[in-house]
Amino acid sequence: MSGFLKNSVIYVSFVLMATVPTVAKALDVPVTNAPVWVEAIGEAAGSEYDPPKEVMERARNEAKRKAVEEAVGTFVRSSSLVINNELAEEFTYARVRGWIDKVQILQEERDRNDPNLYRVKLKALVQPVYPQEGEGINIKLDISKPILQDGDEVRILYQTNVDCYVHIFSIGADNSVTLLFPNSLEQNNFVKGDVGRVFPPDTFPVKLRAQALPGMTETRSSEKIKIIATRHKEILLERGFSEGMFKVFDARSTGLVGDLARKLNQLDPVDWGEAVAVYSIEPKLQKVK
Repeated sequence: MSGFLKNSVIYVSFVLMATVPTVAKALDVPVTNAPVWVEAIGEAAGSEYDPPKEVMERARNEAKRKAVEEAVGTFVRSSSLVINNELAEEFTYARVRGWIDKVQILQEERDRNDPNLYRVKLKALVQPVYPQEGEGINIKLDISKPILQDGDEVRILYQTNVDCYVHIFSIGADNSVTLLFPNSLEQNNFVKGDVGRVFPPDTFPVKLRAQALPGMTETRSSEKIKIIATRHKEILLERGFSEGMFKVFDARSTGLVGDLARKLNQLDPVDWGEAVAVYSIEPKLQKVK
């Protein structure tokens, strides 16, 4: 994000690609229904008082958990949306789950150096399970105007169908990600369901204004807002640095998308939802002398 504070107005740039539509609609994400075989190793530590069968069973369960986790990663990668020949990783279909259909035990052993450590190697056939239509938190999202000129005010309008915690992100052309809300001034991101909201609110001391990044001021560009809502209080992203009142994750944060996907995969599909909106920025009209 490139931005600066001037006369109580903060200029925010979240430029994306110039060919995406003005308003985001439901994404038709290609999915795979084919199960996959995954090998995994699980370990469990016991004590001299623990029955060996119980400790070995814990090791089996750990191996199964790792197998499902690995398979889900495969399903997610196969369900990523491709836009303009680039992988738009932020659209990862992170709500896919997996369940084990078959298990083949390849090896079970006690560690030679630590007899209290049990290890299981297995092969599991994992079936993908995708969320049902309407499952999770529903979000209505819109932008104040679909087409703006460089410098115009940007207002984000949204509404959720349940009480939840909202995270509003912007994504820049330089692949940086800015967490607009919550921020240093408004840290409480709890919102009531079925209540229309605007960001920034009238009580906010600054305004958001669209500004094209350097080198993109002469052509039409598009910007994107992404909202993720969770039923419970969550810290979705740990890393990042502060730029004014906002938290910024620069393009070098290569693990950003993976961290977010892993965090969301830990949540039940009914406990979160997402929405995306894009709009265009037109270059300023040149005055005719």
